Amino acid sequence: MKLGYLLNSYPITSTTFIRREIEALERRGIEVKRYAVRHWDTPLIDPLDVEEQSRTHYLLTGNKMGLLKAVLSQLPKGLVHAFPAWRQIAKGTDGVVRALAYLAEAAYLRQQTEKDGITHLHVHFGTNATAVAMLCKLMGGPSYSFTAHGPDEFVNPAALRFDLKLDHAAFAVAITHYARMQLIRWGGPENRHKVHVARCGLHLEEFEPLTEYGADKTLVCVGRLCPQKAQVLIPEAVAPLVEKHPDLKIILIGDGESREEVEAEITRLGLEAHFELAGWMENRLVREQLAKSRALLLPSFAEGLPIVIMESMALKRPAISTFIAGIPELLDQAAGWIVPPSAVGELRIAIEDALSATPEKLTAMGLEARRRIEEHHDIDKLAATLEGLFAGVAPPAPAPTSQDDPS
Repeated sequence: MKLGYLLNSYPITSTTFIRREIEALERRGIEVKRYAVRHWDTPLIDPLDVEEQSRTHYLLTGNKMGLLKAVLSQLPKGLVHAFPAWRQIAKGTDGVVRALAYLAEAAYLRQQTEKDGITHLHVHFGTNATAVAMLCKLMGGPSYSFTAHGPDEFVNPAALRFDLKLDHAAFAVAITHYARMQLIRWGGPENRHKVHVARCGLHLEEFEPLTEYGADKTLVCVGRLCPQKAQVLIPEAVAPLVEKHPDLKIILIGDGESREEVEAEITRLGLEAHFELAGWMENRLVREQLAKSRALLLPSFAEGLPIVIMESMALKRPAISTFIAGIPELLDQAAGWIVPPSAVGELRIAIEDALSATPEKLTAMGLEARRRIEEHHDIDKLAATLEGLFAGVAPPAPAPTSQDDPS
């Protein structure tokens, strides 16, 4: 079996879990070729991501002539076969130019996967990259499957035509039952048997938890600074708590469009001594910060199931987060605190409870958190599940010809 993995932009800071997934498949002896539509437009921080970028084949970045030649190679048969589906996909795109780009990328992917001997393509996120994989298949390329995460995929799901993508897909993976529900809702109940729940995983050897809690009152928030993550609510939530907890500290790891708004709130409430905006960090340093913290703090408005909640729980650190999407499938009061999104008062109560909790309570929560990750989010268990799904649809790689056989 020779797999291709396709994404829109890869690697990026938030796709470490995909790199782990590919590596786990490779440990099982599966050869995986990385493809992405384009480079990420932000410098990479983690050395392993920099290395992964060098192993990724890009369809669009620096490849205008390659795309043009590929389109010409598909005239007329390949484009004729793909045209009906492309026309449906084009209705949901932002203009004809982008839709035509999908067609060109699919033609190039068709050509490249044949050259690379790919027997099946798997795509992460059911957006434009899945549309490209579908068009590639209709041009005569390999079968494909995709993993849906949310939340962005489900903002305007009708435009993404999950029904069309599932019709042509070998199968789909949902990272939570919430995501499976959305795929069945928008992809049609007739496709429900194609949709499997396979939860994202961690390489647990990377997460060696501390076993004791000290007096530290640090909470760590990890993620892009953006409206969906709702970091702007944190200063308002903690402002009344600093008198009782003068050593309270919030470390915000990440950056993004909400940075100025978050900084303004911190300044307005006079909380500069209690906040650190650390920017992006490499994964090893993020793990170190989480391991030293009292709890993870993630008051999001929109998520799928955040990897950072899994990482915190793997480190035996409870999480404070919200009742949205797939989060309640992992987090509850036995492993942390879960509150309604936007409910600043209830968020404050949860933070106060975390700050006042005894080491014994925090330890019990941490043990339960780690147990859940070991049971449901072990990357090697995920790889075994995916291998079984891939084996059901992907033909074996062709045997070497006598000309290529070194024997």
